[in-house]
Amino acid sequence: MEPVRVIMLPGSVLPASLAYSALIGSLGPEVDAVAKELELYRDDSPPPGWGLDTEVDGVLREADARGWQTFHLVGYSGGGAAALAFSAKHPERLVTLTLLEAAWAGNWGWSEAHARLWRQYEALESLPPDQFMAAFMRLGVRPGVELPPPPPGEPPPWMAKRPAGITAFLHEFARYDLDRAALAAFDRPVLFLLGGRSNPDDYGDNAERLSRVFPHFRLVVFEDRHHFDPPHRVEPDRVAALLREHWQTDPTR
Repeated sequence: MEPVRVIMLPGSVLPASLAYSALIGSLGPEVDAVAKELELYRDDSPPPGWGLDTEVDGVLREADARGWQTFHLVGYSGGGAAALAFSAKHPERLVTLTLLEAAWAGNWGWSEAHARLWRQYEALESLPPDQFMAAFMRLGVRPGVELPPPPPGEPPPWMAKRPAGITAFLHEFARYDLDRAALAAFDRPVLFLLGGRSNPDDYGDNAERLSRVFPHFRLVVFEDRHHFDPPHRVEPDRVAALLREHWQTDPTR
């Protein structure tokens, strides 16, 4: 029996290997899982002309290099936005799509609260680097949620790239045209995992809007999780079980 083939895209903060190591371990050897780093972070600064289509092309290269004509795609946060762009442009390559708190879901159908929140995200660009990450993380969770403290010691070298990378994502979200009609025509199963303590005006709004677009959409809420202690890292066994079930879903039934 051939192993399940899946490509996993991380968010704009943790490298792919750190983001998905626990989940890949829980999935076991019968799953051929690739934790693919974002094209955004190949160099010390975002590549010239980088955009979501750059990430789409990177997923295609990864799959083609492995000889995978079809595969499952998983994306968290900014990687979830890239996964949405991929599903709109290359639906024939996907068996299923999984969105782990996708950070953006197109520029249509925003609630007033979502629009207000994005004005706050846009204002982050004016902050110095030592304040940027803390402010960015605060916007991602419900008011009153206690965020994890930074790890002790010097930040890892890859952290220096993150403010510019997050800003590049925010700029791209403002200009990218995510094809809603293409998403509505996507006939494969879509699973969205949401943290109950994440900012509902952001990730919850994204999930609600996508539920009205994708024909085969399932939402699972992890009540005690939020964007910076996400289910795939904190509860990998439960997420692995959900993925196995999702990957066997027949949308025609």
